[in-house]
Amino acid sequence: MVEVSTSILSVKEKEASKVFLGLEAAKTDYFHIDVMDGKFVEKNTYSEMLEYSSYIRRISNLPLDVHLMVEDIDKAIDDYLAVEPNIITFHLEACKNKEEVFFYINKIKENNCKVGISIKPETNIEEIYEYLPYIHLVLVMTVEPGKGGQTLLSDMINKISDLKNYTDENNMEIDIEADGGINLRTAPEVKSAGANILVAGTAILMARDYGVIIKELKMNPPC
Repeated sequence: MVEVSTSILSVKEKEASKVFLGLEAAKTDYFHIDVMDGKFVEKNTYSEMLEYSSYIRRISNLPLDVHLMVEDIDKAIDDYLAVEPNIITFHLEACKNKEEVFFYINKIKENNCKVGISIKPETNIEEIYEYLPYIHLVLVMTVEPGKGGQTLLSDMINKISDLKNYTDENNMEIDIEADGGINLRTAPEVKSAGANILVAGTAILMARDYGVIIKELKMNPPC
C-alpha cells in the first residue's frame, strides 16, 4: 500500500490546529516537516517547523517525517529529535564526505529514529547506493528543494525506477519517497516507477476534502 506524507509547509498559523486535525481525520500517514535554514535552500522555515512539530506532537499521535534541508545537519538532528520524529532525512549534498554521512546515519539510529537520505534532482542515484544497507528510506526530490507548488521534473521518474530496480535486484527492503509536484495527475507514474511514500502539500491542502485526495493518492498503481 502506498502511503502519503502531507507537507505542512504552506499551513498558516491561524489555521494550524484545524488543518492538522483535519489531516489526521483524513488518514494521512505522516506529517511531512520541511526544515529549511535559508542557506542550503533559500527559504527559512526552521523555527516555524519546530514549533509546528512540537504542537503536532501534543495533539496527534501521527508520525512526523522530518526532511532536513540544512547545512548544519548535526544541530538540526539535535533540535528535531526533541519532537520524537518517526524518521529524520538529511541531504547527501550537505555532507562533506562519507564519514560525515555515516556519522549522521548512526546518530539518528542511536536515538531510536529511522533514517533517510535525500538527493536533489542533479545528483545521480548511484551516489546513494553504498548507503542503502544502513538506512530505512531514500527521498528522491522530484523538484528543486526549497519551494512549494513546483511542477514535477519528469526525468526524476527514471531515477525512482532505477532505484527501485536496484533495491529489488539486491533484495533490499527500503522505502522510496518522492517529494515535489505530486498530485493526482503525476502520482500514478511516480507510484508505477516504485515510490511507496508520496509527499504532497499543495494538492491536498488546496482541496475541499483532504480525505478524498489522500485516498486517491494512496490507491495502488495499475499493473
